[in-house]
Amino acid sequence: MPGPGPTPTIADIARAAEVSTATVSHALNGTGRLGDSTRRRVREMAAALGYGARRGPRTRTLGLAVTTYAGSAWDFARIAYFSRLLTAATSAAHAHGYALTTLPAERGGEPLWHTLAVDGMLLLDSPEGDPVLRALRARGLPVVFDGRPAEPRPGDVWVDNDHEAATREVLDHLAASGARRIALHSGYGREFYTGAVTSAYARWCAERGLTPLVVPFDPDDAPGHAFDGVFGAPGRPDAVYCVYDPGGRQVLAAAARHGIRTPADLLLVCASEDPAYAEHEPAVTTVTLNPERIAVSAVSALVMLIESGHAEPAGQWTVPAGLRVRASSLRPDMY
Repeated sequence: MPGPGPTPTIADIARAAEVSTATVSHALNGTGRLGDSTRRRVREMAAALGYGARRGPRTRTLGLAVTTYAGSAWDFARIAYFSRLLTAATSAAHAHGYALTTLPAERGGEPLWHTLAVDGMLLLDSPEGDPVLRALRARGLPVVFDGRPAEPRPGDVWVDNDHEAATREVLDHLAASGARRIALHSGYGREFYTGAVTSAYARWCAERGLTPLVVPFDPDDAPGHAFDGVFGAPGRPDAVYCVYDPGGRQVLAAAARHGIRTPADLLLVCASEDPAYAEHEPAVTTVTLNPERIAVSAVSALVMLIESGHAEPAGQWTVPAGLRVRASSLRPDMY
């Protein structure tokens, strides 16, 4: 983190970046007609020089951002996983004597990250090339991740589930319930979670000589039209594992349209924290990623980084996922 000393000026940044002061002003304020590379270079130089960085006593404030779709105006707080994690993270921060500021997703590309007055940041689902992470690293701010970062550095800490183990548990459960053709509803996000689950599924299929069937997820596909071709074709899947929270509802909508009964004709598991799945008829089997435990661990790690400069151990702090078996993944004669 930048130490005491004179605050750098726009002129200092201009000299270091070899541009005019007008270019610096446009780059930091998001104005003017600058190329993306120039704007990014100026902002990174400003952050490296400590422009706008907090100097003096700590703010006793932590920041939290979901950056997997940074720059898009999507309301992640409406997703059960994120809402539960936010609540738990706020309580954990307060228990350590810190406030918690949650940033909206659409602020991903703004100069805000070069000047935000926080002592450290929690980044959720940080993707490859994350501009927010780049700005925070340039400032020297402590960062802890929910989900493995794309390019972890020595000393980085992230809190995550064992997605290989959790995926295999789901697939083994479906196979034990009689499934022979299991589809994965996935492939939308660029975050580590999606890739880890999809890769684990592919390995599981390869070990059994099965051909993987990945059905692309679309958050706007409420009727589940992605399954129309799959459910209408010969050799349709007799089970689906949904990686994303809305996926289970999409599969159920598509199955109803095609006259496919759950669980008699189709077994279903969805990774979700939404309690509505337990109230559905039939009740839907879910995988919980235990967001409350992830939040408590992540906040604890971040406070360690802020107050002592390191958190032990570095690397992944693993929180177990949990399979909540309900009627949707059991043949009628099994319950």
